[in-house]
Amino acid sequence: MGYTIQHIADALGARAEGNADLVIAAASEPGMAGPDALALAMDPKYADGLAQGQARAAILWDGADWRALGLEAAIFVPRPRYAMSGLTQLMDPGPDIAPGIHPSAVVAEDALIGDGAAIGPFVVIGSGARIGARARIAAHASVAEQAVIGDDALLLQGVRIGARVTIGDRFIAQPGAVVGSDGFSFVTPEKSAVENVRQSLGDAGDAGAQSWTRIHSLGAVEIGDDVEIGANTAIDRGTIRNTRIGSGTKLDNLVHIGHNVQVGRDCLLCGQVGIAGSSKIGDRVVLAGQCGVNDNIFVGDDVIAGGATKIFTNAPKGRVLLGYPAMKMETHVELYKNLRRLPRLIDKVAALQKAVSKTGKND
Repeated sequence: MGYTIQHIADALGARAEGNADLVIAAASEPGMAGPDALALAMDPKYADGLAQGQARAAILWDGADWRALGLEAAIFVPRPRYAMSGLTQLMDPGPDIAPGIHPSAVVAEDALIGDGAAIGPFVVIGSGARIGARARIAAHASVAEQAVIGDDALLLQGVRIGARVTIGDRFIAQPGAVVGSDGFSFVTPEKSAVENVRQSLGDAGDAGAQSWTRIHSLGAVEIGDDVEIGANTAIDRGTIRNTRIGSGTKLDNLVHIGHNVQVGRDCLLCGQVGIAGSSKIGDRVVLAGQCGVNDNIFVGDDVIAGGATKIFTNAPKGRVLLGYPAMKMETHVELYKNLRRLPRLIDKVAALQKAVSKTGKND
């Protein structure tokens, strides 16, 4: 399948110059581009790569001279990285899931399957489940009883949707994601050493040997529209109230959302983020890779936390955080600078001590 330069430019809302009827078949890095590929050279630093490849057309930075670069056509975009979203959407064929219900799928008699849905091999759909129009479910996925999946959803291989989970439209789940697993909630008959430590911040007290008793999860999970979750991500059901994920939020691979957690709209939670039970995350929050959020706290709207930040206490709206424990990013950067200065400071103190000691002996 090919695309003309004009077709691509129109899809991106961009400007085309040169041979707009030139047909290309794929996108490529400049140095690896063949004659039928569109080179992505959106910054002057990629100009040398164009000379190494064989591209006849490219997406270029504003002001680039496409003729001098040896091209037959060019596309100019105002915001290069944003253009990537439109270009990749145009060229992505998506998973190959045949329309209709595959003969090997097991679908409960009272499940409702929307018009135009595609149900792949070995999919299991439980009693009372509802699958929206044009939803696509790949091989070996399962949707448990009473779950609701919205229109135009995409569940890739091995996705697990638990009982009574409710999901909005245009949902995407990457392979192995689990929505609606039981929460990790256990209690001891008497006050445990862990409770003592939390209260005293260090003293385990006199708690004796005890075993853990499960608290069952009676709630479910509610997910809004346009949410995406990554491979092997897990979202636990609530204990009593539902765990909630707001519309537009994106979860990377290996993210864990604990029971009762409330995540707002348009958040970005990167790989290996963990949010402990009953915490509340505001709107448009960005948590970089390996961030952790303590249980029963809130993170305000528009908070941004750098990689591996550990948030133990409430984070005010709009705060930019970094470090363990979390602190204002500028404070953390200054502290780290001071930490790097410590060896020199220690050497200076040692020299001063030596000088003072020598002066004392001379006296």
